Amino acid sequence: MTDPSEYAERMLRITDPLLALLNRSAMQALGLPEGSRGLDAGCGVGLQIPLLAEAVGPEGHVTCLDLLPEFLGHAENLAEELGLKDQISLRQGDFNHLPFDDDTFDWLWSASAAGYGTEQPLDQLRELARVVRPGGIVALFIYTSQALLPGYPILEARLNATPTGIAPFTVDMPPENHWGRAIGWFRAAGLKDAKAQTFVCDVQAPLNEEVRAALAALIEMRWGGAESEVEGETWGQYQRLCSPDSPDFILAAPDYHGFFTVTLFHGRVAG
Repeated sequence: MTDPSEYAERMLRITDPLLALLNRSAMQALGLPEGSRGLDAGCGVGLQIPLLAEAVGPEGHVTCLDLLPEFLGHAENLAEELGLKDQISLRQGDFNHLPFDDDTFDWLWSASAAGYGTEQPLDQLRELARVVRPGGIVALFIYTSQALLPGYPILEARLNATPTGIAPFTVDMPPENHWGRAIGWFRAAGLKDAKAQTFVCDVQAPLNEEVRAALAALIEMRWGGAESEVEGETWGQYQRLCSPDSPDFILAAPDYHGFFTVTLFHGRVAG
């Protein structure tokens, strides 16, 4: 099992400097109503608690659900540190079988959790929509692409083509189960006004230490396990460019530019 403290520390290195603005922009695009009640499905260690609480205001309420009690313990500590315990509830459970009645929430948000690599996305989305009232919002926020090795498109393409690089997509997964096809899931599940909106995080030199460390952690997360899946020459080039102690570390290049995208798929429950 992933250690929650280690996971939280790793995600904080990426989330705070790189994803926080995208998360805020996506929540603003959704227009989560002040005073509303929502569910963060697959909340992990609760890194989005402050943004969701801010979105619904002091009269609103956010329930945070995760399968792992260790993660929920970290989320509870975070909510207490931020003075948000009155706005936040924590619940252990599986978002494939939600422990809530029908029409419980005004909206549901799931970031890099629901819809990510599932074999039954339609069944999962129907279960998520079940607990949202008619007219309420169901939103999936999913990491979708990156260009992090400027000047080395062949290397990046080779890394992306490995099982590590395309995970959690697999070679035998039906194309319609890929998250890029999520608009179709929403329509098939009977949700209205299905839309996708992509948010881009651009970074360019000079990089401050926080952003450089976040990008290094992201590169490691995307391709760090690909050694056994590529040729030795390819792996050697990856190490030369992506090791922080290398003289050719790409994030230290004075003309560095990279980006990644996260896509918001959302719709409204019919009725």
